[in-house]
Formats: sequence, C-alpha cells, structure tokens
Amino acid sequence: MSPVGRVANAAAPASRPTAVGSVRLRHPVMTAAGTAGHGAELASFFPLGGLGAVVVKSLSAEPWDGNPAPRLHPTSAGMLNSVGLQGPGVAGWSAGELPALRAAGATVVASIWGRTVEEFARAADELAGVGPEVVAVEVNVSCPNLEDRNRIFAHDPALAAAVVAATGGCGRPRWAKLSPNTDRLVEVAEAVHAAGAEAVTLVNTVVGMAIDVETRRPVLGAQRGGLSGRAVHPVAVRAVFDVRQALPDLPIVGVGGVACGTDAVELLLAGASAIQVGTATFADPRAPHRVALELDAWCDAHGIGSVSELVGAAHRA
Repeated sequence: MSPVGRVANAAAPASRPTAVGSVRLRHPVMTAAGTAGHGAELASFFPLGGLGAVVVKSLSAEPWDGNPAPRLHPTSAGMLNSVGLQGPGVAGWSAGELPALRAAGATVVASIWGRTVEEFARAADELAGVGPEVVAVEVNVSCPNLEDRNRIFAHDPALAAAVVAATGGCGRPRWAKLSPNTDRLVEVAEAVHAAGAEAVTLVNTVVGMAIDVETRRPVLGAQRGGLSGRAVHPVAVRAVFDVRQALPDLPIVGVGGVACGTDAVELLLAGASAIQVGTATFADPRAPHRVALELDAWCDAHGIGSVSELVGAAHRA
C-alpha cells in the first residue's frame, strides 16, 4: 500500500490540546490560509474535525477577482504564487462555503484582508454574525500580492496596529498574520499585540520572482509573488524564535514550509503553540492530516504528554 493509502486508512489524530491565547484547539496542526480553499475542499481526503482548525483563504468585504494569470510557478523547493487574494467576499463565503465546513465538523479560523483600514473593518464586522464554529479571525496584514508592495501593513508597526484595532467588530479573538519581509518583525508583533491581537501568525510568504529565460519575461502575471514551501521553513523558524525570545508572553502560530511531523516539532520548539500546513497540501491533499499523525507519533516516541512541554523548549535548552 502506498503512503497516501496508509494515511487515508489511518485513525484520526489523537486529541492533543493546545491553546492559542484564549482559543483552545484539539490539536496543534491546522491548515494554512490560501492553501486549502475557502471551504471543505479537503473533506474527501481526511476528517476535518480531527485537525486543530481549518484556516480558510483570506476574505475581503466584497468579492475580489485577484491577479492576472499565470498565478503559480513551481520552484526547486516550493512555489511562487500571485493569486492576489481572489475570493467570494465574507457574505458570499458565509452563505456558500461555511455550511459545508460546519457539516464536516470543522473548527474554523476565518482569515480577512483589505486594501485599507476601513476595508479590514468592514470584513471583520461582517463576520460578527457567523456561527460558533468560527473560533478566531486571522487578520492578514502581510500578503505581498497586491499592487502597492510598498504599503504592506505588516511592514509598519503603526499601520499594522491600526488594522488590528479596527477589526474588533468580528467579536472573536484575532491573530495577526505577519510578514518575514521586514527587519521590524518584533516591533510589529509588539504593536499588533498592544492593539488587540491575541496572537501572531508567523510567517506569510517571502517576496520572490522568476524569469523565463527564453521569453526574458517574468513568469507570473503580476511579475512578483510569494515564495512558500520548504525553502522558507528556516525563515519561519527564525521568525518564531525571535518573536518568542523578545515577547515570551505573546502566543504564536507557526507556519512556513511544514511538510512533516518534525517540521511541526521544530516550530513548536521555537515558540509556536500551534502550526499550520500550507504548500505541502498542493502536492498531497492529505498533508495536514499526515503531519498531525506524524507529530502524534513523534510525541509518543519521545514521551511527550502535553504540547506545552514542547512550546518554546528551545529557549530553555
């Protein structure tokens, strides 16, 4: 039997509780925004209720078409994307996609974005009336796929804080998703926490580019895109470690290049309380489930009874 077949027939991940601020999760492994669709697309591959949460693709207040094609390009250790946050808008998602997530028994984290502080506030306000299965809102202040890359909110502590302060209308704990493309990461993390973010998600993609040597043109329709996958894992580990070291009381969700259970363990040791699996899902739709099972197996083999024994342990070594 192939490895994929073995995973498909495996038991659900064990209950391995963790907490991200006030949010209690049954397991530290989640999906990552933008890599598992807006709804229950992965439900045919594994039981969504076995994960800590399904983090849906970022939503704006209104439907958005995204960037021109081509939008994806494989790299030697990951991929570039310039999808540009295409989506149905919060209202469209609530009516069209959320019911399937609810039926699948998923715990949901909704991700939101906007081009202005006001647009973030509108998206957050529209989430106020959704069901209790939406346990948190990830405020994506760091996507590099918009036209004005000089105005990424997560590169400026004051701008990022303004966004978080404006999104309280969602009525749920907020996690600010931050950018690795700045030397002010710790400063930004401190600012968004002070503005109301219970936690930070580290990290979004690294800005990158590829050029077709035959046409001599950028391969992506938007020219630049976000690099994700195995190549960015060390960047994510460094970012989580740095923020945990500087702000030990700030909960962290680690994301970036997680493809196996030990990748997840590494981010937990660096200081994350939970992790997200993203780009690996494109090659293997069962990747979040598989990583959760591998994390369980690693913990059992090493006598780890609680996730809290791992969180930040690299700082105590």
